[in-house]
Amino acid sequence: MPHLPASGRPVPVSTYRVQLHAGFTFDDAAAAVPYLADLGATHLYCSPYQQAAPGSMHGYDVVAHDRLNSELGGQEAFDRMVAACRAAGLGIVLDIVPNHVATSEPESQNEAWWGLLRDGRDGPYGSWFDVDWDSPDNPGKVLVPVLGAPLGECLEQLELLEDRIRYYDHEVPIAPGTRVDGDVLATLEAQHYRLCHWRVAAEELNYRRFFDVTTLAGVRVEEPAVFDATHALVVQQVRDGVLDGLRIDHPDGLADPEGYLARLAEQTGGSWVVVEKILEPGEELPDSWATAGTTGYDALNRVLGLFVDPAGEQPLTDLWTSETGSDLTYLETVDATKHLVLDRVLTAEVERLVEVGLRACRTDPTLRDTTRRGLREALVEVLAAFDVYRAYLPPEGPADDTAREQVEHAAAGARATRPDRADEIDLVVRLALAEGPQGPASREFVTRFQQTCGPVMAKGVEDTAFYRYLRLSALNEVGGDPGVFGLPVQEFHEACVAQQRDWPLSMTTLSTHDTKRSEDVRARLVLLSQCPQEWGAWVVRAVAAVARHRGDTGPDRATEQLVLQTLVGAWPLTADRAVAYVEKATREAKASTSWVDPVPEFDEQTQAFVRAVVADPDVVALVEELVERLDAPWRQTLLAQKLVQLTMPGVADVYQGTELPDLSLVDPDNRRPVDYDARRAGLAALAEADPKLRLVAAALRLRRDRPEAFLADATYEGLDAGDRAVAFARSGAVVTVACTRAIAVQRDGWGDDVVALPGGTWRDLLGGGDHTGSARLADVLADRGAALLVQV
Repeated sequence: MPHLPASGRPVPVSTYRVQLHAGFTFDDAAAAVPYLADLGATHLYCSPYQQAAPGSMHGYDVVAHDRLNSELGGQEAFDRMVAACRAAGLGIVLDIVPNHVATSEPESQNEAWWGLLRDGRDGPYGSWFDVDWDSPDNPGKVLVPVLGAPLGECLEQLELLEDRIRYYDHEVPIAPGTRVDGDVLATLEAQHYRLCHWRVAAEELNYRRFFDVTTLAGVRVEEPAVFDATHALVVQQVRDGVLDGLRIDHPDGLADPEGYLARLAEQTGGSWVVVEKILEPGEELPDSWATAGTTGYDALNRVLGLFVDPAGEQPLTDLWTSETGSDLTYLETVDATKHLVLDRVLTAEVERLVEVGLRACRTDPTLRDTTRRGLREALVEVLAAFDVYRAYLPPEGPADDTAREQVEHAAAGARATRPDRADEIDLVVRLALAEGPQGPASREFVTRFQQTCGPVMAKGVEDTAFYRYLRLSALNEVGGDPGVFGLPVQEFHEACVAQQRDWPLSMTTLSTHDTKRSEDVRARLVLLSQCPQEWGAWVVRAVAAVARHRGDTGPDRATEQLVLQTLVGAWPLTADRAVAYVEKATREAKASTSWVDPVPEFDEQTQAFVRAVVADPDVVALVEELVERLDAPWRQTLLAQKLVQLTMPGVADVYQGTELPDLSLVDPDNRRPVDYDARRAGLAALAEADPKLRLVAAALRLRRDRPEAFLADATYEGLDAGDRAVAFARSGAVVTVACTRAIAVQRDGWGDDVVALPGGTWRDLLGGGDHTGSARLADVLADRGAALLVQV
């Protein structure tokens, strides 16, 4: 059965995502609404707008759930945005953050966190946060790791006030009756927290956080009172008809995602809800979840795969090895980066899981000989071998077949790596599947184990391996597998049939605030798989040209390859943007430098290299030569992938600004201001506008005017279009045809390739005329890359 919202609940046909912040407020969004309605979007899709930390550029650092962000204009400006949407016929979808809240300075801005620090585990906010109050390192206290040096070196900077202690912009509360006049150390000793050096968090942090971000503390929304307090405003907006749907950030961080979604559905009357669930290749969304689907990374990677030529895999692999000296496979890279993250980044999470596991073992006399070291080493191997973000394991068992298989698969990999820890690995399996000792510690282990798997995947894969293994960086995308080259058209069709059958209202997207590259950067880079020999020859020339700019310690050869791919993919690219991107990429890679332990000499030499390369006329000429060579195939590909995404099964999303060609890199580059004046002007003179704007407007308007062809009751039928194009029909009323091998078509032409159209006459809304029967692709597509056909 398809997963649908409750009967009568509104459903978006297409969404347009905007990033709200002090530079783009509710009033700015309201001003853009008439344009978005004219473009054809049915819903304004907002980034989180509950009160965030001061200066937030994204809204995921919420400090107060009961009010709107004052930097966005507050309630009055919000009401104006809602009125503008209603006047234009647009609904609103909101991104919400149930997993965590910000604890950044000043800490008093977050009432719940402030209350926890002041009143401790027995106070009114003691149940809000996921704190291990029985931690052996900090019993009865929550760690507050904000000092720039050890406590003893910071005493002169600590200011003892009446009801708080201040340290620069940080402040922590003093519990009533515990202040010791003139003695800040004695006062601190009496608190429910331990104020300490920020580096202590790496090993001793005793509260759940978002991945490795210590200033984002996990919230226990599994507690009904906490859920109600954090969701009251949003639920009321849904009930009042202000919101038509919700996007749920990072559900895998929650103790019980399924229970959370069930409660949310109950509170919102079964509203349209999508979840930011990262599905690994072959993984399926749990059928029991009360959701319409995902936020679209699975769709993104399926679309991307259509344009990757498998024939390019070996040449690009050989090129990567020859230029970097590394013959590690992608899976070997992931194994190394996961172990690195488990050892250096998520140490505190591993130690907490070990401690909980040992507590469970102590309840069973037969397991009391389990050692800390043995359990830790086994856990590390199982976590490293886990190849999905999470198995969904009930704390009291029994696990379903899917979850059991995921745990057993990881355990098999762990045993192969550490056969000497086979007994301890078997114990981890028993604990994770709730088949070992029973009791509170055992139940906590099951939950904690699941909540640890996700950060290991996110930090080990997306935020480390993706910045190290770069044979074709277009593949290094959220939810993607850079080890897989291409997706056969038939597999794409099969996935779309399943999507329409099971999750017809899931979201589709090509760009988000979290993608590693914009859709149009990927569209250019993916062409390298279609011309690997030409790319390889260019790389040899480029490496020779940039050699004179290398420093003694930086960049390393892998970074050099990333720089070259980035210049080609995102050109034209300013030096400042390139430097900022490469700094983030190298620090995330954690190979030669990192955020926690930067290496100034490497960083400075790499920055100088990037600036010199971007300013070198010989290098610029090389880049521009290749970009010009790829220009026509790139423009065809960016149109083709966009049309596929906008017409495949699901609710189509357009990320801000990407209705025109957009060459953005990872955040914050992809959150730069959008020129809506230019887009309004293009829409006003659409016949002369950029082809991508024309395509997006045509597809969104068609979806708006004929939603039955695309949503829950629609159908999907794959059509035969040869081996250089993809084609499909929606509900017998709309046909998409898109070129998937633009380089080959540019070189050889379409020849006798045809697309088998359904019966009747089909008119191309993008200006390609009328077509019937077995239509020649040379006529349907020519050099346009995409055709959107409707039956006449």
